[in-house]
Parts: sequence; C-alpha cells; structure tokens
Amino acid sequence: MSTHPTDPHGSHASAEVAARVERRWAMFIVALVLVLVAMVIFTGLHWAMMPPSRVETINPETLHVSGEFVETNLGSALEPDGSVTVRVLAQQYSFTPQCIVVPAGVPITFRATSADVVHGFLVTDTNLNSMVEPGYVSTFRTTFAQPGDHLMPCHEYCGAGHQGMWAHVKVVERDAFMQMAALPENHSGRLSCVK
Repeated sequence: MSTHPTDPHGSHASAEVAARVERRWAMFIVALVLVLVAMVIFTGLHWAMMPPSRVETINPETLHVSGEFVETNLGSALEPDGSVTVRVLAQQYSFTPQCIVVPAGVPITFRATSADVVHGFLVTDTNLNSMVEPGYVSTFRTTFAQPGDHLMPCHEYCGAGHQGMWAHVKVVERDAFMQMAALPENHSGRLSCVK
C-alpha cells in the first residue's frame, strides 16, 4: 500500500507535463542558438567572398606603385565641380600627407586606405571618425564651416609607435585655397601644407 496521499489532480501527471514543457523550451532555445550561429557563419563567409557593393577594395601591396594612392597623388585636389578630394595613406606610424589643407565652405571627400594594418581616422572637432583597413578604401564626406586647425590622430592601436601617429588638417578660406591651387609649384593639382 502506498504511503503517499492520493492527489486528485495527479501529481505524477503534472510532473510529466512540467518536464515536457521544459524539454520543449530547451529545444526551442537550442534551435534558436543554432539558427543565430548559422546566420553569423553564413554572413561572415558570404561577405568574405563577396563584400557589399559599396565596399571599394584595393591591393595594399601595390599602393605605392600605381593607381590612386601613389605618393604624387596624395593630398587635396580641386575637382572640376568645385569640390575637393583628399587622398590619404595611413601606414605605421604616419599619415601621408602629414598636413592636409582644405577650403572652408566647400564639400570635401576624404578617401583613405592603409598600407599595412588597421588604423583610425579621426579629425578632431568634426564628425569624421572611421577605421582605415588594408585592402579597402574608406570614403567619407564633410564640409568645414569655418577656417581652423584640426588634429588627425590615429585612434586604433597599430603598434609600438601608435602614440606618435597623427597629422594636421588645416582649413583655410576658399579664396586662399584657390590661390594656393593656382601657384606654379602646385601644377600637379595636389595641395598640402607641408613644404
């Protein structure tokens, strides 16, 4: 004879129901985690093979030899539409050019890449803040409202000399920029405040 009082609702039956509900929730959580892991793996592999179309790639091993980021092509350039394009190369432990001159009140497009490791691109007192990765071209646009000097430090740790990696962005009046661009020594169309 059983010493347990008989439960009119069946305690054994309710324990089975509770166990069944717990198993269902556990299977649901495991399935959810597996789906999320599969999504991360698929996305990582897919983007590694086919980066999004807005991503512009470049070979970091041949940056200095030919193309957009050769040394003579770096710095500020006045475009036919009146905007300015600034090309910058980041490498351990410097930005090239070290001093960038741009006009105030004119749309500026910065195009930057890295020759070696991940670097940070930050222009103080502005909204320009990006990572510069080897193999990719980072493009960002801004307009400086008024003349001034801005520091441009690397804000991603890039090695032992990281703390000394910085450049200057000098914003000048539009007319002064146009006069600089018209000077004979700037016949290449590239401007920098480094002489």
